[in-house]
Amino acid sequence: MSLPIRIAPSLLSADFARLSEQIRLVEDAGADLLHVDVMDGHFVPNITIGPFVVRAIRDVARVPLDVHLMIDRPAFYAEAFAKAGAHWLTYHVECAEGGPETAETIRALGMRPGVSVKPDTPVGAIRDHLPLVDMVLVMSVEPGFGGQSFRAGVLPKLAALRDAGFAGELEIDGGIDEKTIGVCAAAGANVFVAGSAVYRTRDPAAAVRVLRASAEAKRVS
Repeated sequence: MSLPIRIAPSLLSADFARLSEQIRLVEDAGADLLHVDVMDGHFVPNITIGPFVVRAIRDVARVPLDVHLMIDRPAFYAEAFAKAGAHWLTYHVECAEGGPETAETIRALGMRPGVSVKPDTPVGAIRDHLPLVDMVLVMSVEPGFGGQSFRAGVLPKLAALRDAGFAGELEIDGGIDEKTIGVCAAAGANVFVAGSAVYRTRDPAAAVRVLRASAEAKRVS
């Protein structure tokens, strides 16, 4: 049985001065998750938010928080994000604490673990993680900044993971819009992170509905 399509608007592209309103817009339009990008200025050359802001988001959100840790020490900070209310917590295999034991730490804290790979990292790098995680996040841009163009060269990774028997949530992040979401769904993805394609439009709610329809039309049965 195929997994449901899940649309995860990325709050990195939202208007933080109106964040509660921006969250409600996409939730009312049917968003399944809220994607929260955490960057430490070390693993990636940018700094965003930490557990304190995640807690504030959790207080107003009605759907689960999909927290993507682009940081060097995900295991060290996992407890803080658990207390802040993260539901999903995804770490990078390339980071300083990117071993399979990080997935075990995350699950022990009551969250659902995910592992992510950068565009140039082969999926073989996460082979030992797959039995331990509920989600794999394939980056279709270099992590660290929003608004980048989709890299179609990552599509074979999605198909390879499904062909290898990975039956969990398969997420893609980076340059996802109405034009690119269909090919990702056809390759096996079922969770779609979209920032600019949602929040940089005149009607974020309509954008969520269009993305879902486009993914549903091409999804793997």
